[in-house]
Amino acid sequence: MRSLFYLLSSLAVIGLAVWAYRENYETQKVASQAQSLQREIGEARARLAVLKAEWAYQNRPDRLRQLAEINFTDLGLLPLRPDQFGKVDQVAFPVKDLLFNAPIEVSSDGASQ
Repeated sequence: MRSLFYLLSSLAVIGLAVWAYRENYETQKVASQAQSLQREIGEARARLAVLKAEWAYQNRPDRLRQLAEINFTDLGLLPLRPDQFGKVDQVAFPVKDLLFNAPIEVSSDGASQ
């Protein structure tokens, strides 16, 4: 009986060792994947920072003004003036629809007919 207990105990220890060995390598694999994803995220953030800097550089007002002047004959762009803007009271807002303002009658008499 004692030898059977020792045999089962040693098999359980070997089984747990194999399980721990597998889990260790799975954990290392997942940690490596997480590290790879973190590196990709860092690279994407760096690219995004470069793109934002390029966007800011390309949209400088003095550069855009110069481009508008160079291409005036083709585009006909003029600088904005304050008198080109309208006032709020000049905007024609839509009139509210009468369907939404009219009372709605609800009765059970019409449903049975």
